[in-house]
Amino acid sequence: MNFFSICSLSFFFLFCSSTLIFLLGIYYLVSDYSVFVEWELFCVNGSMVVMTLILDWMSLIFLSFVMYISSLVIYYSEDYMSGEKNMNRFILIVLMFILSMAFLIISPNLISILLGWDGLGLVSYCLVIYYQNVKSYGAGMLTALSNRIGDVAILISIAWMLNFGSWNYIYYYNFVLNSVEMSIITMLIILAAMTSSAQIPFSSWLPAAMAAPTPVSALVHSSTLVTAGVYLLIRFSPMLDIYGYGWFLLLIGCMTMFMAGLGANFEFDLKKIIALSTLSQLGLMMSVLSMGYSSLAFFHLLTHALFKALLFMCAGSMIHNLKDSQDIRFMGSIVGFMPLTSVCFNVSSLSLCGMPFLAGFYSKDLILELVCLSWVNCLIFFLYFVSTGLTAAYSFRLFYYSMSGDNNYYSGFSFDDRGYYISFGMIGLLFVAVFGGSFLSWLIFPVPYVVSLPYYLSFLTIFVVVVGSYLGYLMSNFGLFYNLISLKFFSVVSFAGSMWFMPFLSTKFIMYLPLKFGYVSSKTFDYGWGELLGGQGLYSMYIYFINYMQGWYDSNFKIYLLTFVFWMFILILFFFV
Repeated sequence: MNFFSICSLSFFFLFCSSTLIFLLGIYYLVSDYSVFVEWELFCVNGSMVVMTLILDWMSLIFLSFVMYISSLVIYYSEDYMSGEKNMNRFILIVLMFILSMAFLIISPNLISILLGWDGLGLVSYCLVIYYQNVKSYGAGMLTALSNRIGDVAILISIAWMLNFGSWNYIYYYNFVLNSVEMSIITMLIILAAMTSSAQIPFSSWLPAAMAAPTPVSALVHSSTLVTAGVYLLIRFSPMLDIYGYGWFLLLIGCMTMFMAGLGANFEFDLKKIIALSTLSQLGLMMSVLSMGYSSLAFFHLLTHALFKALLFMCAGSMIHNLKDSQDIRFMGSIVGFMPLTSVCFNVSSLSLCGMPFLAGFYSKDLILELVCLSWVNCLIFFLYFVSTGLTAAYSFRLFYYSMSGDNNYYSGFSFDDRGYYISFGMIGLLFVAVFGGSFLSWLIFPVPYVVSLPYYLSFLTIFVVVVGSYLGYLMSNFGLFYNLISLKFFSVVSFAGSMWFMPFLSTKFIMYLPLKFGYVSSKTFDYGWGELLGGQGLYSMYIYFINYMQGWYDSNFKIYLLTFVFWMFILILFFFV
């Protein structure tokens, strides 16, 4: 093992930094202490352009989680990306990605937030198109253009904040009760958060971004790009309560959660199933944030980062050993060949379902109990619990296809868990995926919520998870019956399995009219009237007249001599005059 490689040095630096920042974050949390650093760069028309940093318990703990996961992902990449010729370039791009996210986390100022946000968008494009092919290029363009909408929204909100004389939104929490400007700014921030966190109707870029290398997916889907929107809305959560935009965000989040859970049950690509589970959890975070529980949304954001990074690392280990095959139908009986990967995979998958005493349980169970306790209508209640059941269904379906049954991969091929770097990265996240939830719940909620519910609501969560797991077993075990149903209800299945046609609506549907207009205008003007009246038309007219005159000269020598004498007369006339 080379301790002086860029991977090892980056791992060591990020791991030590995350430990120190986490300890500092715990101290700030216990002491209820925060640091606000500000210095002025220049001043234009009374508006100061300042660089600001906020160091409170929320930013420090989140930053420490980003650095911890990033350190293990980079270490994991040493083995996973071993065939990469330009490894240093890959690591440097990942480090730029981490730096952009860190810049966004510690910024209470809209301009510095825009710098971090733009950095995430541009570097994510470079990472998505890292494997240079047509599919990666299409996915990269969809990712970049979807996130450009959020960039434009933040730029417009920066312009609107000129009305307040400063871009430090953190100053205006208590002074914007009747402000129209801040109402518009909040709407724009919600739009930006919806694009970054891939809420409906911007959901199609998240599964498309799976074209990136798997270590990048583990980083993007756990703690960086997709969580940036949720984190920004957590910072703006007082504005959500003041202006009453929560109902809209609640509906969008629940619909996204339901749509992603439904789509994952019809998907066979391993990475896309996990990407859709990320989308489902982002909808859950958005919806619980819209109900006013910002601390709980942040808590779920942290626990989700731990087990989702582990889930992607396990998926990458399987894909790496199966020679880049991602179809779950080619898997089976992996537990006999890769026991460590299987243990980590099942622990993270159970944590995603909300298995008691794993990391995901502490946040997810509390969220569902608070939903039962809150004043929500039947639709929201239904979407929450059905989506939880669908999460258990696709998790069990994934377990059934990959772990149980016969090995469906090519005969005579063996694979194992011998990759040191991959195993170290997974073990580093396994412990926090088990113990991180309880530890964080004791830190963030030292006085726990008291939720008093009747028995049928208290046991509804575990009942929904068990029924969802059984549904996933039925869908997997009775594959023929499942296929017959799919054929019978082909339109319904294609609608549910294709994210409600959102990839089509985001690409071909939007592009059809402009491309059709471009084709018709090009055919009509450039190759039609433009050619007829422009260069080709003039050229044809001149050629016709030249040929006509040449015919005169060739057929009648008298006309030629008469014309010559006429021109000589004109020349002599002009000469003497």
